[in-house]
Amino acid sequence: MAASQATADSRRSLLPDEEKRLKLRKKRAFRDRFSLFGVGSGGIGVIIALGLIFVYLFYETFPLLKPVSVTPETEYSLPAHLSQAPAFHYTLDRFERIGAQFAENGQIHFFDARSGAPLSRLQVPIPDNASITRFGRAENRRSLFVYGFSDGSVLPLRVVYAQDFSTGQRVIVPELEFPLGDSPIILGSRPISNFSALEIIEGRGGFIVAGASEEGDIAMAMFSSRTNLMTGQMTVSRQDFNLPNIGTPIRQMLLNETLRNLFLIDDRGWLMSFDISDRGNPHLVEEVDLVGVDARVTAAEFLVGTRSLIVGGSDGSLRQWFLVRDEDAGISRLRMIREFSSHPGAVMVIEPEYLRKGFLVGDDSGTVGLHYATSHVTLAMKPVSENAISQLAIGPNNSLALVLTENDTGIGVLKIDNPHPQTTLSGLWGKVWYEGRSEPEFIWQSSSADDAFEAKYSIVPLSVGTLKAALFAMLLATPLAIMGAIYTAYFMSPKIRRLVKPSIELMEALPTVILGFLAGIWLAPYVENNLPILVTGALFFPLFILLAAIAWSRFPERIRNAVPPGWEAALLIPVVIGTGWLVVSSSPWIEIAFFDGSMRQWFSDVGIPYDQRNALIVGMAMGFAVIPTIFSIAEDAVFSVPRHLTQGSLALGATPWQTVVGVVLLTASPGIFSAIMIGFGRAVGETMIVLMASGNSPVVNFNLFEGMRTLAANIAVELPETAVGSTHFRVLFLSALVLLVFTFLLNTLAEIVRQRLRKRYASL
Repeated sequence: MAASQATADSRRSLLPDEEKRLKLRKKRAFRDRFSLFGVGSGGIGVIIALGLIFVYLFYETFPLLKPVSVTPETEYSLPAHLSQAPAFHYTLDRFERIGAQFAENGQIHFFDARSGAPLSRLQVPIPDNASITRFGRAENRRSLFVYGFSDGSVLPLRVVYAQDFSTGQRVIVPELEFPLGDSPIILGSRPISNFSALEIIEGRGGFIVAGASEEGDIAMAMFSSRTNLMTGQMTVSRQDFNLPNIGTPIRQMLLNETLRNLFLIDDRGWLMSFDISDRGNPHLVEEVDLVGVDARVTAAEFLVGTRSLIVGGSDGSLRQWFLVRDEDAGISRLRMIREFSSHPGAVMVIEPEYLRKGFLVGDDSGTVGLHYATSHVTLAMKPVSENAISQLAIGPNNSLALVLTENDTGIGVLKIDNPHPQTTLSGLWGKVWYEGRSEPEFIWQSSSADDAFEAKYSIVPLSVGTLKAALFAMLLATPLAIMGAIYTAYFMSPKIRRLVKPSIELMEALPTVILGFLAGIWLAPYVENNLPILVTGALFFPLFILLAAIAWSRFPERIRNAVPPGWEAALLIPVVIGTGWLVVSSSPWIEIAFFDGSMRQWFSDVGIPYDQRNALIVGMAMGFAVIPTIFSIAEDAVFSVPRHLTQGSLALGATPWQTVVGVVLLTASPGIFSAIMIGFGRAVGETMIVLMASGNSPVVNFNLFEGMRTLAANIAVELPETAVGSTHFRVLFLSALVLLVFTFLLNTLAEIVRQRLRKRYASL
């Protein structure tokens, strides 16, 4: 009875402990669930964040993939006094609101571009007892024109659209300006009474006006004007060219803005190229058949910048020509660079864009085509009429075009949606033959001071530069970090390890901007002035460390035993310091003995380009930045190898190095591989070091002594300066998307390899 009572009392006394344990289990279960929820939510949040970044980058890049559209917007009839007057040319103002008709009677009529309502009219001054016989124009962005008269005189003028805000609203008022004065100018010693061709161009040296006759006579002069700031009086100076008689009728004259080349197209469809750089002695360089024997030239126009000539033929063909330097002959010759999709009819008119390398083409079948030269694409081909296209005008914003056809008195208005014509797959990733280049190349050059600059958006140099920088950084960082991690985790004394490991990991806290600054300002000039240290360092450091190790192994055993296990690395400190001193001290002597006193000059003599800020400097600086990342992860992986594996290997008679190679490395290989991949990703995404130490030259090579430009550095440099929504802006976002996809695929592949390694060596 007493025993049963005692048992009951003891049970009652245990209840509080059980309640405590129950409460503790509940708390632990709650913490486990909370931790699981927190970790899971964090992981899902990271995935969502990465997905949103990808979506945003794709959202900004997607307009590059948008197809081009050319759609008829409206059509209207011109008033009778406009429709009945034959016209030389039509244009649109910068806001694409006002159209201008250059009539053959010397009147310039301005009308509403979308309705045809007449707005105003200006009269070109015509000399007494003379009539207009020819009209010429410079490229569209100049808004510069020239009229030729029957007395052999010419009158250059410019149409200016002045803006008036006096009423509180913008009012555009067209005006005429006369850059060489409002008096006609006589060309040549013998006036040409009936011009067959007339041309004007404005370049850095002034204006050149040229005219030709049916008999093959050419009159050409260069004019420069100067206005007195005090009196406002304009002074015009003149220099004539002595050109020979061609002996054949000239149908078109073309001058480029360098004022060095004159192109004449005759009745045969042949082009004669003259070098006019020596104004006293212009000479014929070559004659070129532009369209072949089975066709004739029906239209030819310069693209913006006057470097490329677009030639249309009676067979509907379209070709681009420009000057390419012949290095053997030392002169530039015209070459046919690319051919575009043929039109269904003979090309009648070519209208270049104002600030891009695109152009509109109209043919005699009533089809309007939109083409882009740099990317070598035909963007649209639109039948707009049953009659031949006689005139085209495109707006400066490339969003509106006027179309006039033969036998019609109306004007068709085309709405164009073509914001990014140059970003084709071949333009971004293939070689492109750009104006002024001797061959197709990969080039990134997004801006220039010239309005007619041809933007070059090849992503290949940036991608190659990214791989180049990461590769050289990893070549330096990987062996040092992995070997250091193995020695620290397996061989080093625990006391030294507790000092070394945090010290190396602390290196990761160094700002990369400081490393880039030191690399660009100090390291790059120092290496350039002491180039032999690259050779002697690569030879002497491994050699003397190996000799030191051999010498240590030959020391008496009692001396070697005096050094505690794991402290042997400390003995290499004086060896490394001494070798470094020897390498630096011997540099001048080696340079004199083997490289004629200058290794920098020796590189140039053997044809190896050398830039002060190059891939070698980037590799050294970025390798220094990547070492802590690889070392820390690899060291943890090696240190985490179970002790029973290494002890079992040693017990079976394996040496420590055999154990490292046969057991430790295999077991830790997933972690070591992850360390390398994470380090590589760190190098691929590095910005500041590459920005400050590479020279930022977007070249396509793996030369150790030349610079590069990476995707990340290019985005950092150019994104703040680009216009939002422009082609440049969106291509930079495409670069960011390429970088994100590349690192994602790389990390995915690395994870697959790591899992396979882990599965393969899990049995150990």
